[in-house]
Amino acid sequence: MLALSLSPATASAKSGVYATDSSCRRQFSLTKRTFTTSGSDGQSHQSQCMQSFSFSANLIATRRREVVVRAGWLFKGGEKGLDASAEQSESANEDILMFFFQMDLTTRVQYALNLEQYDIAQQLRNKLTEVEAEVIKQQEAKRGSSSKSEAQDKAISIIRLRADLQKAVETEDYALASKLRDEISTLEADSLAASAKALAYENAQYAFRLGQKVKHKVFGYRAVVCGMDPVCCESNSWMEAAQIQKLARGSNQPFYQVLVDVYEDPNLLVTYVPEENLVAPDQPDKDRFDHPYISILFYGMDGAGDFIPIKQLREKYSQPRHELPVNPEDQKDGDNA
Repeated sequence: MLALSLSPATASAKSGVYATDSSCRRQFSLTKRTFTTSGSDGQSHQSQCMQSFSFSANLIATRRREVVVRAGWLFKGGEKGLDASAEQSESANEDILMFFFQMDLTTRVQYALNLEQYDIAQQLRNKLTEVEAEVIKQQEAKRGSSSKSEAQDKAISIIRLRADLQKAVETEDYALASKLRDEISTLEADSLAASAKALAYENAQYAFRLGQKVKHKVFGYRAVVCGMDPVCCESNSWMEAAQIQKLARGSNQPFYQVLVDVYEDPNLLVTYVPEENLVAPDQPDKDRFDHPYISILFYGMDGAGDFIPIKQLREKYSQPRHELPVNPEDQKDGDNA
């Protein structure tokens, strides 16, 4: 179990970050660890290099202001009897926070090396290695690598069971033969599902891009895509609560991690939305969009008002860079406004 300090990122939803202590404890032990160094400047080394996963204050705390609810809707999805909170995702938010933490540790390692603080750099590098191993494990489980291995293991088991079945038939042990047939049927279904998931990740096709501004068809809120999966990777309980079984395309369609504009709802923040529930705006959306994660995940807006994802985010999802150049005339008009 990793001992990671995520305390700033586990604030209540009221302060602008959607993650609970209970949700983060599922994967990480939220203990505050510091590393001391010898010498008179040890305290300054601590404060510089081992702050507890410190985003700047303006990243986590949204400003106190009146929330503008556009068009008067209150995030009630009348047709499906849901509200927008049904698509909130603790696992999606944890995934983003781990991404932040990984980048933060990488930066701190380099900073310590620049200051020739080699002991601290090694301690940070060890922690980064733990985090990277955990991230890889999660990605393999989520993205089909483990599913492919699982399908192969099940295929081997099926071959063995079929050999046992043949022996049971030859010895006229029909009770055992019947039991083995049931086991083979179950394994074949499981193997097929695992193979389908692995194949979906290998041949994923997405309708929306990282950084693209979108709108929720049911709840109407504006959002920005910050992550994507070719199939739903949430738990069965989450899918039941979000009524995924009622969707036209079900769970076997791309799902997106999206950041919700805090002007519209400061508590919603991160949702996990099926592709069929999202739509791109008819016209370029260059209106203001606020979210505490934006400045970390994206460079800024392009000429169409979409956000440009940082290199690390593009690499995480194996997505190319896409941006529409800013029109100088538009920029000039903005300067004169």
